[in-house]
Amino acid sequence: MESLLTLPEFQMSLLLFVALGGYLIASRINQSAVIGLILVGLLVGPSALGLITYTDFVAALAHLGAVILLFVIGLEFNVKEILSVRNGVIASIGVILPWIGGYGLALLFGFSTASAIFIGTALTATSIAITANVLREMGKLQTEAAKAIIGAAVIDDVLSLLALAIGTDAVSGTISAAGIALVAVKAVAFIAIAGAFGILIVSRYLEKLDTTGFAKKFPEFIFIFAMMIAFLYAMLAEVVGLSAIVGAFIAGVSFESVKLNHSKNFKDGAEYLQIIFASIFFVSLGILADVKAITPEIFLFLLVLTLVAIVTKVIGCGLPARLMGLGNRDSLIVGFGMAPRGEVAMIVALIGLEAGIIGQGIYVALVLMSLLTTVITPIVYRNWFFRQKEIPHNTRETYIEEGN
Repeated sequence: MESLLTLPEFQMSLLLFVALGGYLIASRINQSAVIGLILVGLLVGPSALGLITYTDFVAALAHLGAVILLFVIGLEFNVKEILSVRNGVIASIGVILPWIGGYGLALLFGFSTASAIFIGTALTATSIAITANVLREMGKLQTEAAKAIIGAAVIDDVLSLLALAIGTDAVSGTISAAGIALVAVKAVAFIAIAGAFGILIVSRYLEKLDTTGFAKKFPEFIFIFAMMIAFLYAMLAEVVGLSAIVGAFIAGVSFESVKLNHSKNFKDGAEYLQIIFASIFFVSLGILADVKAITPEIFLFLLVLTLVAIVTKVIGCGLPARLMGLGNRDSLIVGFGMAPRGEVAMIVALIGLEAGIIGQGIYVALVLMSLLTTVITPIVYRNWFFRQKEIPHNTRETYIEEGN
């Protein structure tokens, strides 16, 4: 019986069953599907029932889910909407302010300088997957605020990589300008080269391939090819030190303008994959967090850390967004949209724990802070910025924007 429970088929079935429960919870509490999926992950994970643990199998499926999700999100954007001065300014201040806030708070609570550096670094990251999925779910991906969030989050990932490199080197005493410059050059070069190659070569090749008799005979071929490129870009992004989801997003942006006449629409195919694997990704965030590991000593630090994490991103990204021309409401949407730390901060925390830079208590606080910031943004979006109302003369519900 025990061997049956460890079969990947059973675990996959169980995870999808749990995901269905997440959708039911979200419907019951009238919240985003992300909230329901994370809550059900908490319920079945170590925090409550302990039915599912964060095994290598779960981690692998979750990783695939994040990659596919960002590939699908990228298909709705073009490169001009990503790389702009506005997004660069938002990302830069949105990295510096959280780092200062995390570093100062850690020193205030009596942690070592090395731990403070890593706590500050964990607060710099933004999880693009969370906010992008919520905006997509609400049909708001093409708004100016959404474009600013997505573009700034991509740049944020590069800057967070630099912060991680600087922090790690500073703690080890091997920091150098040349090392930092090398990290920056590799990250920027990857985005530029991968984007140009995808737009100018791969996308054109796909359109040309679509006209051949081979594509007409095997209409699924281009879908397989496109997903291969998405995973390849994700792998290459990790090779240069970036998050895999950034590579997948660049692949999606590269294929945004591809038009097919004979082959199956790879956008539809990727959408179906995303529905399955992204659901598991969000469930895994709840499974990963173990609230039982919180001690009374670390509880207060967690609460203040979460508050600092949210406020520094809202101010650090919202204020420059306002100064760069967005309205008050859109600027707040950008600020809260950049607040989720998600899996990115969890990865940074794990690196610090394995390197002996932070202790178990700080690690747990960072993981739960990541979870709390991930949950707060969908709640704020759903209940504040994009409140759902029913039109009196029509039973259909729609999202309406509340004043500027």
